[in-house]
Amino acid sequence: MLKRLSIILFVLMNVGCDQLSKDLVRKHVEPLDYIQVVNDNLILTNVENTGAMLGFGQGFPPILKTIFLKGLPLIVLLILFFRMIQNTNLNRWMVLAFAFVIGGGMGNLIDRIAYGSVTDFFQIKLGLFKTGIFNMADVSVTIGVFLLLFLTLRYRNLSI
Repeated sequence: MLKRLSIILFVLMNVGCDQLSKDLVRKHVEPLDYIQVVNDNLILTNVENTGAMLGFGQGFPPILKTIFLKGLPLIVLLILFFRMIQNTNLNRWMVLAFAFVIGGGMGNLIDRIAYGSVTDFFQIKLGLFKTGIFNMADVSVTIGVFLLLFLTLRYRNLSI
């Protein structure tokens, strides 16, 4: 029971951090503002993305957007979440990794359903390295995926 509560708590913390940060940006940063947080290396802005990562799918017809950007992610996230809740033998690091992926995915899905777009607001520029504009949900998903990759390579016998 405690493990299930910790899974739910980790997912909710990721969703909450994402939604709070997006709400603050929507309220306090004008669309397309360019605010230098750390010189020109960390930029704060406010961009609405009607597609997926890096704008993929922005030009899709509405029915395809609904299927590929709302329906399919919802089904996958629910399956992952309930699979985690049902499996009591989960390694705590796998729980954390999947909680990041699920929480981040839910955060962006909430935006797509509630607003029709996802609020992105961070950009990093370090020399030749320059990211796209992203949000905390994207950070959560990325951390979760890297942790899953690391765990899979390090401990081949872990399972969800």
